[in-house]
Amino acid sequence: MQSAPSTTLDDGSRKWWALAAVGSGTFMSTVDGSIVNIALNTIQKTFNTNLGSVEWVVLAYLLGIVCLLPSMGRLGDMIGRKRVYIAGFTLFMVSSALCGFAWDISSLIAFRLIQAVGAAMVQSMGAALLVQAFPSSERGRALGYNATIISVGVASGPMLGGLLIASLGWRAIFTINIPLCLIAIFVSMRALSDDNKRSQQRFDYIGAVSLAVALLAILYSLTEGQHIGFLTPWILALFTCGIIGFGFFIWWELHTETPMINMQYFKVRDFSVGLLQMYLIALPQQFNYVLLPIFLQTVAGYDARTTGLAMIVVPVTTALLSSVSGYLSDKYGPNRIAPMAVVLWGIGLVLMSGLSATPTLWDVTWRVLLVGIGISLFFTPINSSILGSLPKEQGGVANGIMSVVRTMGQISGISIGAFIWTYQVNLIGGQHYSDISLAPQNILHQGYTTTMLIGAAICWSGLLLVLFRSKRTPALPATPA
Repeated sequence: MQSAPSTTLDDGSRKWWALAAVGSGTFMSTVDGSIVNIALNTIQKTFNTNLGSVEWVVLAYLLGIVCLLPSMGRLGDMIGRKRVYIAGFTLFMVSSALCGFAWDISSLIAFRLIQAVGAAMVQSMGAALLVQAFPSSERGRALGYNATIISVGVASGPMLGGLLIASLGWRAIFTINIPLCLIAIFVSMRALSDDNKRSQQRFDYIGAVSLAVALLAILYSLTEGQHIGFLTPWILALFTCGIIGFGFFIWWELHTETPMINMQYFKVRDFSVGLLQMYLIALPQQFNYVLLPIFLQTVAGYDARTTGLAMIVVPVTTALLSSVSGYLSDKYGPNRIAPMAVVLWGIGLVLMSGLSATPTLWDVTWRVLLVGIGISLFFTPINSSILGSLPKEQGGVANGIMSVVRTMGQISGISIGAFIWTYQVNLIGGQHYSDISLAPQNILHQGYTTTMLIGAAICWSGLLLVLFRSKRTPALPATPA
């Protein structure tokens, strides 16, 4: 009797379908972080609310994801990544529908927070699922493809948002997720390998809550402090509470029998040093993203359109080169590619400091391109190195920790970069400017030059950490899931 043809995916094709499944989640959750920005003005008018309230439509989503990534990563390691990934996709789809039918600003913010829970479940599993699907010799390439998808999502969010709002209204930026999620869930169910495991350990609820609260307090104080001042009493109090909460979290993890994050991870040199290196180099990334547009419009006199043309070079370069950096990482090793990327990145920042007060678009673009090449060649190898330093069984929580560290570096970079530029302008000008845009252009120019040089120094300080990275990663026994 002849058997029916099998519909099971073979190993060769399964990894690429797994990439499609992970890529779809990466793309949608990334796009939803930037697509809403273009709709804020319309949402504000629809609900007749103020700018301070409507900003929380963005903040609730972004802060919610960052605060929940380590917890969701640990949950996936315990009960199965495929299960958590598909559950997260389902929650993301349902919450997207709820956002599309929100009746006031409060309901929209609440539904965005639920959407953040689903997005955190999806994002925390993505890199770990790719490491699980691809052999170690192709890990960098797979992560490079995923980085390309992230860059495309970041770059295309505002454009897609504009098209949807113009043709269907702002609610369409949420409801469009419903059919896309259904397709992605189907592909994920077929392509992702089953890892039906049930942990005998209890989930560390105290650790999860204390870490989420501490991260929320620190990140919110860093974000809000840029607007109302870091020395404002309640900002200082909130930041202090976050530090205390983080200290409690570390103490708890060291003493509980079932920690959410095994502190033994940080004894692995490539893991702990890699995280520190990622933080130091993600920090000056925001010097370019946030300060350059201000410089171009306040000093160089660019309009918004020309500034946008200059700034789009980085995400486009990252989209084009991330897969290449993954290939190079697999072939030559991440510890060779990442340092070269840091050198290029730092050189780019030094050259940015040399911009004149009246640069041509080409003057700006080729410098931004060099920075973009450095960014493209750095993150994929360092991600591969960090994830590869721990057992695959711990990939979910490792990816969550890595994402939090990168985000902390980027948010710190915004605050530190703005502080350095403001301090330099006030120092050079010999007076305190309530708004540095009121300072003379020559003073703003000098302050920008110094700020970018300091950014390059911070970037290159990450090179020193290469000396502390091991050539071979010692094996770490897998903790019980």
